[in-house]
Amino acid sequence: MQYLDFEKNIPEIDKRIEEVKYSAMTKEADRATELDRLNAKKQKILTSLYKNLSAWQKAAVARHESRPHTSDYIAHIFTNFCPLSGDRNFADDSAIIGGFAKLDGRTVMVIGHEKGHDTESRIAHNFGMAKPEGYRKAIRLMKLAEQFGVPVITLVDTAGAFPGMEGEERGQGQAIAASTEACLELKVPLISCIIGEGGSGGAIALATGNVVLMLEHSIYSVISPEGCASILWKDAKMAPKAAEILHLTAQDLLKLGIIDAIVAEPIGGAHRFPEQTMGALKEALNKYLGQLEKLSPDELYIHRQEKFLTMTRLNEE
Repeated sequence: MQYLDFEKNIPEIDKRIEEVKYSAMTKEADRATELDRLNAKKQKILTSLYKNLSAWQKAAVARHESRPHTSDYIAHIFTNFCPLSGDRNFADDSAIIGGFAKLDGRTVMVIGHEKGHDTESRIAHNFGMAKPEGYRKAIRLMKLAEQFGVPVITLVDTAGAFPGMEGEERGQGQAIAASTEACLELKVPLISCIIGEGGSGGAIALATGNVVLMLEHSIYSVISPEGCASILWKDAKMAPKAAEILHLTAQDLLKLGIIDAIVAEPIGGAHRFPEQTMGALKEALNKYLGQLEKLSPDELYIHRQEKFLTMTRLNEE
């Protein structure tokens, strides 16, 4: 387990818990009592910490290496996943994965950024930073879902689109804009969820849904705190201040009307309790899909258009 900087005393308690588990205590009851005491102490500390996280601390939680990724959600929430590859134009981009799947018997198209879990898989998935062909693949899958009248679920977890020259050479900006447009024009239900990082246009390209959800400790912003700090103060060390002014937390964005609901995480974060977190998201997806399926194709289209036009009007005010 990777411990975050603000998780004081937790490593020491975890170490003590492990020692007690394998200690040579003669009485099983004594061991159980000590474990209960230590676990209660740990839970109290975690509760205090995670109820008062700063924006910068939430960014650290959102980026935790053990936080569930799109492939984890697909494996635990969905069944009968059929991966689809390629943009039918240039190549397949492993930073974005997607395909048809079943959600409690309901056929859906699931699309999401995949960061990878270790060095090898992170390199293979380019750390979840998609190139133009990744967004064009997403467009292809969304249109395929629309053709068959299947709801679309997108899982967003990216620091941003791929920033290299090759991406620009192949039309990165156009691909992101086209993917955003494709989201807006769909005539099937589209639910988007920020499960980790929602960075810049690379996130918006998959997050322009009828319903936009965020996990409690995920982040969603136009630029990373480090990038913002480097621009405003020429100093990446100012990232904690930048995180505050960016209003990138789920709580801030719900107040601003940018997202529709927050999916609660267990105390201690999704990286400690991945199955509980994925179960909570599954429940939320079923809830909102049930609501959206009552709307006609034209109503879904109008609902989505009005949703994002309303955001611009609020910002103008």
